[in-house]
Amino acid sequence: MTEQKAINTIRLLAADTVQKASSGHPGAPMGMAAMAFALWTKELRYNPKNPHWLGRDRFVLSNGHACALQYVLLHLTGFDEFTMDELKKFRQVGSKTPGHPENALCNGGIEVSTGPLGQGISNAVGLAAAEAHLAATFNKPDFPVIDNYTYVFCGDGCLQEGVSNEASSIAGHLGLGKLIVLYDDNNITIDGETELSFTEDVLVRYQSLGWDTSVVKDGDHDVAGILAAIEKAKSVKDKPSIIKVKTTIGFGSKNQGKEKVHGAALGNEDIAQIKTKWGFDPNVNFHVPPEVAEHFLKQVETGKKHEEAWNQLFKGYSEKYPELSKELLRRMAGKLPDNWKSVLPTWKPTDPEKGTRQFSETIINKLSEVLPELVGGSADLNPSTLTYLKVSKDFQKGSYDGRNFRFGVREHGMAAFLNGLSAYGGLIPFGSTFLNFIGYAMGAVRLSAISDFGVLYIMTHDSIGLGEDGPTHQPIESLMMLRALPGINVLRPGDGNETSGAYAVAIEHRHRPSVLALSRQACANLQGTSIEGVAKGAYIVKEAEGGKPQLTIVGSGSELPLAYKAAEILSDLKVRVVSMPSWELFREQSDEYKESVLIDGVPVLAVEAGSFVGWREYSHSVIAMTSFGTSGPYKEVLKKYGFTAENIAEKARKVFEYYQKVPAHSLVKRAPL
Repeated sequence: MTEQKAINTIRLLAADTVQKASSGHPGAPMGMAAMAFALWTKELRYNPKNPHWLGRDRFVLSNGHACALQYVLLHLTGFDEFTMDELKKFRQVGSKTPGHPENALCNGGIEVSTGPLGQGISNAVGLAAAEAHLAATFNKPDFPVIDNYTYVFCGDGCLQEGVSNEASSIAGHLGLGKLIVLYDDNNITIDGETELSFTEDVLVRYQSLGWDTSVVKDGDHDVAGILAAIEKAKSVKDKPSIIKVKTTIGFGSKNQGKEKVHGAALGNEDIAQIKTKWGFDPNVNFHVPPEVAEHFLKQVETGKKHEEAWNQLFKGYSEKYPELSKELLRRMAGKLPDNWKSVLPTWKPTDPEKGTRQFSETIINKLSEVLPELVGGSADLNPSTLTYLKVSKDFQKGSYDGRNFRFGVREHGMAAFLNGLSAYGGLIPFGSTFLNFIGYAMGAVRLSAISDFGVLYIMTHDSIGLGEDGPTHQPIESLMMLRALPGINVLRPGDGNETSGAYAVAIEHRHRPSVLALSRQACANLQGTSIEGVAKGAYIVKEAEGGKPQLTIVGSGSELPLAYKAAEILSDLKVRVVSMPSWELFREQSDEYKESVLIDGVPVLAVEAGSFVGWREYSHSVIAMTSFGTSGPYKEVLKKYGFTAENIAEKARKVFEYYQKVPAHSLVKRAPL
């Protein structure tokens, strides 16, 4: 069997896969086939029969539109889930071969969900950082139990996206020497040749970012050259590496080298002429010559040997360092230590008022003492977000055991990096910035939710209550934007106890990201708040005196104390106060519980210093923002927009009076969908 036949088999399987679906991107897989063959049969350490083996190298296809290539490789090398039938179901409902790679759809083989360009290479920086941190934490002389490379395939599109530059800058600064990127330089994007919009010298840019660089001039054929470049990259220990591999998009097609082969099936006629040219039967689709199949399936035995060698290493490690091995296995299994929640602090109403970001500082430092896997940092905002872990030091080049990451002013790169940390396993990653600037990071936050990554996004300065910085910094739409995402917890605690409750929820949800929206302004600790109540999403913190409530006021976050005071002002009415820190968690409760909190026939007024959008699901009326905010001392800003106890009480009375004449329809009993 020749290498060329194996490479051409990859190309033709990718072309057939896309053609059968009449949808997809055949050009990049055909162009990258030689580099894929080189990496997957000569360099990459993995075990197809145990895809989650801890000692494996990590592979990320950042240009996720080229996923037919990854699916073909997974099939050829013996990953059980990726059968030939799955290739034939490419881009079909219910398949494990969707239009872009999704890690949550399969049991291994896909490390991260890619597709939005730039995300994969940025995730890979986090994967490489996770390897460096866990190696520094657990490895001992003669026992490198954490010792893998992270390999990335990417294209021009990934390197044009700003997020990749943010993350690549971090990688260069940190000197992540086990990160190796193979850049598919085919000079084509969807619009046409890259000279239309992308003429920079990419390698010069990456040199300035602190990366090692090299070039393979013939990426269509030169397997030896690709392997030599990878070996050179592996010899550079103190820098990440990028290898520019010059390829021809759609290699073999009559339209090779043109944008026509980028995002559409080639057509049966074109595929037939390619097969004829390369000595394949033009009338047979999805064909793998026996000698090619045998060659690729050698990876099964090779992978078993790699894992057996690692298992022997780990056995010796466990005998010599039993406590460390036990701790590593606990972390990688995603199990939390026993009784970890016992360290969560509680507060009494007599305790001082503080911003919930300040309560958060106390909580996260308590948690860091019992959760050594808790790691993270801020986008250059530690003095404001208060998320620095005092129990540890900085994660820096040459000091990878540190748990505090310095992300710099790179919100999007930070979030994508966190997804990589989560994907590696063994870590609970967090990142922080102002809530308003999560908008910069939403591409990666969305992928956290799609990928089932339990990342903690600790967002402070969560409303117009931040005051003087004005409307450019005051979030209005941010909470609603986040609440619109499926698969995420948005938690807005109202005092110290609820902040502890928010952390409890976020830590326990290891397969769902959480956003903690925390205040700058001080919040009183209220009678009736609790850690346990937060887990229900909404709960009663102050019951109406003297019987069934006549009115319910729902407060969220820093507006909860205002709702509490407003209820006290309305002493002639029977007013219930409900805290609603999380829509998502409340939505998951039983109808019986929800009806016990929001009673049928009792009007509900909600209060939140953010957008009004969506609150009609949980209230009959709402005091919220319908415009941007303004700059000024926070108390004056809040007063200008009606967020005072007195105004809430006045509006609440009007709501009560209105619904004396009109039935207050149920907020729980709705027509089934």
